[in-house]
Amino acid sequence: MRNWEQYVRRVVPYTPGEQPNRPGMIKLNTNENPYPPAPGVQQALRELDAGSFRLYPDPAASELIDALADYYGKEQERFFVGVGSDDVIAMAFQTFFNSEKPILFPDISYSFYSVWAELFGIPYRRPALDEKLCLVKKDYFAENGGIIFPNPNAPTGIYMELCEVEEIIARNPDSVVIVDEAYVDFAGPSAMSLVDKYDNLLVVQTFSKSRSMAGMRIGFAYGQPELIRYLNDVKYSFNSYTMNLPSLKLGTAALKDRAYFEETVGKIKATRERVKRELSALGFAFPDSGANFIFASHKSCPAKELFEALKEQNIYVRYFASPRIDNYLRITVGTDEEMDVLLKFLKSYLRE
Repeated sequence: MRNWEQYVRRVVPYTPGEQPNRPGMIKLNTNENPYPPAPGVQQALRELDAGSFRLYPDPAASELIDALADYYGKEQERFFVGVGSDDVIAMAFQTFFNSEKPILFPDISYSFYSVWAELFGIPYRRPALDEKLCLVKKDYFAENGGIIFPNPNAPTGIYMELCEVEEIIARNPDSVVIVDEAYVDFAGPSAMSLVDKYDNLLVVQTFSKSRSMAGMRIGFAYGQPELIRYLNDVKYSFNSYTMNLPSLKLGTAALKDRAYFEETVGKIKATRERVKRELSALGFAFPDSGANFIFASHKSCPAKELFEALKEQNIYVRYFASPRIDNYLRITVGTDEEMDVLLKFLKSYLRE
């Protein structure tokens, strides 16, 4: 080993979903929205002045913050934005999880949580989901240095009712509780409604899924002003210009078309429910998904085999070679036409 290598921080990195680029592919592996962004986003893109790129973007992201505040009917001081929800959550880890006590998050969950904990030297415990892949509330009533969990959970897609979320928050007044709501628009009420009641709650959402903006990397946090001030203090300690100008402009435009947003979310939910019925008829079992994906296991055909067979047909889904979930496929809900191709292949393959 060379001398400098002994000082390298070594972590096991997050493994992102495969990003193939093949003609005619059906990409159902990274939970992207199959529909384009709102028409106003395309208009805003055409109106962008390339000459403005020579200037730094607004470090306070005021235009986007104002648009979020207007959309949700809340004060600007309650919002924090970043380069995707990953950036926002990583910032929250550095800001709030500095106790010697372990933070808590589920064993089957977004795998970036453990990566950040390792990178930032944060102790953590991962309470196991139960046999139905549901979070066990009482596991989060123990002493801790903070809590984070997705709702709906990923990769299971299970949505926890708001009353249960509130119980976890209420039982942990001395810890910051982060509810990661990347998929909440496809499920039920957001924990944003609880923020007025709890000063230790931070809710994180993204434009990547329901708003069709994964390529722009826009995420935000919502909490009481004191939490947001602490986040901004950490942000301005190392990089004030976290969001680029196109993301600020296009993100703002995305929030202005509520009708289009509701229409596309409704289409995805309708397709999801239809595909659930058809997968069930083919012998698949899955938790009841509240997300834009289905976490499915077949009673007789191994998931790894199906994953490879689908890939040969230019259909990409997500396979996790991890304990307890290595016989599941996470299938993003695409357009009706894309899902019909998937179902047609599955029917043929499972008959052989």
